[in-house]
Amino acid sequence: MKKQAKRTVYFLARTGVIAGVYAGLTIALAPISYGAVQCRISEALTILPLFFPEAIPGLIIGCLIANIYSGFWADMVFGTLATAIAAVLTYLIGLVYNGKAKPFLGAIPPIAVNAIVLPLIWLLFSSDAAYWLNMGTVAAGQAVAVLAVGIPLYYGIAKTPLVRFATVKPSADDEKKQQNEKDNGQKERTDEDDRQ
Repeated sequence: MKKQAKRTVYFLARTGVIAGVYAGLTIALAPISYGAVQCRISEALTILPLFFPEAIPGLIIGCLIANIYSGFWADMVFGTLATAIAAVLTYLIGLVYNGKAKPFLGAIPPIAVNAIVLPLIWLLFSSDAAYWLNMGTVAAGQAVAVLAVGIPLYYGIAKTPLVRFATVKPSADDEKKQQNEKDNGQKERTDEDDRQ
C-alpha cells in the first residue's frame, strides 16, 4: 500500500512538472510558439513518453494550457488532441522497441502528427488555405525542437537516476554505456584508494 502511494505521488509530481515546463516554455517563447511558422522548444518534451507514462497527461495538460494563450478554440481542442495522439504513439514505441534507433523512432509521432493536424486545423477553421506549405513549416519547426533539443534530452535523462523510476527503460545500448561509466567511476575510485 505504501509503495503504491509513493508511485502515485511520483506519477502526479512528474505529470505536474512536465505540464508546467511545457506550458511555461511555450508561453515564455510565444513569438516562436504559435502560428504557421513555429518552433515550440517545449516540443522537445514529447520525447519523455519513451520513459514515463505520466508524460502523456503532462504533455496534454501543458499543451492545453499553452494553447489557451493562442486564443484559437480549434487549437485548444484539436491541437491538444494531436499532442495526445503523438504522446501515446511515442509511449507505445518505447514499449515495443528497445534498440539504438529508439529515440529517433520516438521522435516521429510528434513531428508527423503535428505536421498533418495543425495545418488541417488552420485550413478548416481559419482562412489559411496553404495546407502543404504549412505542413512543411510545422514539420521543420517540430524537427528542430524534437531532434535538436529532444534527442539530447533523451540521452541526458538516460544517464540519470531518473530512469530507475521510469516504466519504459532506456535501450540496451544506453544501459550498457551507463554501466560502463559506473564501472569506470568505481575503478577510478579504487585506484585512487590504492594510491593513498
